[in-house]
Amino acid sequence: MPIVQQGSINTTALIVPDLYVQIVPPQVTLLNGVPTNVLGVVGTATWGPVNSPTLIGNMAMYAQTFGAIQNRTYDMGTAVAVAVQQGANNFRCVRVTDGTDTAATVVAQTNGVTFTAKYTGSLGNTVTVALAAGSAANTWKVTVAAPTLAPEVFDNIGAGQTGNALWIAIANAINNGVSVMRGASQIITATAGASTTAPTAATLQLAGGTDGAATITGAVLLGQDTVPRKGMYALRNQGVSIAMLADCTDATTWPTQVAFGLSEGIYMIGTGPSGDTIANAVTAKSTAGIDSYAFKLLFGDWVYWLDTVNGVTRLVSPQGFVAGLLANLSPQNSSLNKQIYGVVGTQKTFANQNYSSAELQALIQAGIDVVTNPVPGGAYFGCRAGHNTSSNALTQGDNYTRMTNYIASTINAGMGKYVGQLQSATVRAQAAATLSNFLSSMEQQGMIGAVNGGPAFSVQIDANNNPMNRVALGYMQADVKVVYLSVIEKFLVNVEGSQATVIRTSTANQ
Repeated sequence: MPIVQQGSINTTALIVPDLYVQIVPPQVTLLNGVPTNVLGVVGTATWGPVNSPTLIGNMAMYAQTFGAIQNRTYDMGTAVAVAVQQGANNFRCVRVTDGTDTAATVVAQTNGVTFTAKYTGSLGNTVTVALAAGSAANTWKVTVAAPTLAPEVFDNIGAGQTGNALWIAIANAINNGVSVMRGASQIITATAGASTTAPTAATLQLAGGTDGAATITGAVLLGQDTVPRKGMYALRNQGVSIAMLADCTDATTWPTQVAFGLSEGIYMIGTGPSGDTIANAVTAKSTAGIDSYAFKLLFGDWVYWLDTVNGVTRLVSPQGFVAGLLANLSPQNSSLNKQIYGVVGTQKTFANQNYSSAELQALIQAGIDVVTNPVPGGAYFGCRAGHNTSSNALTQGDNYTRMTNYIASTINAGMGKYVGQLQSATVRAQAAATLSNFLSSMEQQGMIGAVNGGPAFSVQIDANNNPMNRVALGYMQADVKVVYLSVIEKFLVNVEGSQATVIRTSTANQ
């Protein structure tokens, strides 16, 4: 009496009389929306893996992985810090260098063992390695420490060993660990030399580490799209929904960012140069030819921000503020009129100037957003347009980009199960139900809807859009239409008031 999974036996070829129980899986697959809060940041750092997307959830994790934030352009930590202030908490960080980065090193005694920082960067220059007597007799202990990294202790090394064998034992302990509880070092590597002289207790400090951040360009931030991928391209297939190249003001990179955003379903956030003029910004955007919903361009009115780590109020790019805000919003929402936190001022407000209606019109008409104070909601800092760089009124909102990417990515992640199945009325109905259930859930959560009544979506998989000549070639087509909720951009209030104004009321029901 076999119990089998449905499809694992050929029911038309059974010969032996018996009871056959088939486990039938649920007939309707439910789609779970993909995360829309994943923010990709590409920039420089003082530590950590290079060109490797790394998950970061908060500033403590950032400091452990990439070191402290730096008071310099292209600093990845600065972008992450200001985004965290907006509520962002799910990052994929990619450190880049100009190729001149080096790892800090130090040699214990004369050719005893060379300690090398695991990563390149100036943080390695703060790493200390202390050699001391171990807890057990005739052993040694190595303690590795750095200001932002968790200290590591390798105890009871080289029991009974002397000469070069002891140096080899020390190197092996660093590289491989000394027990299940104390694995290999995550801060340094070690290479034993040829010395036969016994170690002496000492504290050594690594030196010579450099960040490779002196000549960062737009090309470095973009990276390469061949394996191993570098820079922006390292964010491929990482589930990122919003991304930014920290402080990249190179307009020649914008078309490439647009192409990447379209291919990956990522909303790219760009910026103009610090202290830019409106005329120059409009010309640069037009020349770049980036009329696309995949890119959001912020005007080069940079933001003054209190850097508590370095104890200074700095001028930083508005990218991190806006990217962090968007990452903390549901995809149906716009950045328009939402409060941005941590802003001391902008270059415009520090000059005691406000944007005129003509200036805002020139920027918004060109597809350029700007952080201002005030905004329609009050005297706080926020985005003044909530637009991307598209000139199409139906696709120029933040909400269009994010909702379109969200729906497409969710369908892409969950509908592949139908490939390889036999096209039948049942399978068509199941696929339609999967899509309909997902969209219905979105409607119930207030993410989509027809405000004036009517259906919020439609799903069609039937004979009308799947004729036999297409079915015979292996195609099954679903036509999906979704009504997005509109963002209120212009609120008109008609007020009539005078001594002669008449207010009429109905008494029919009294």
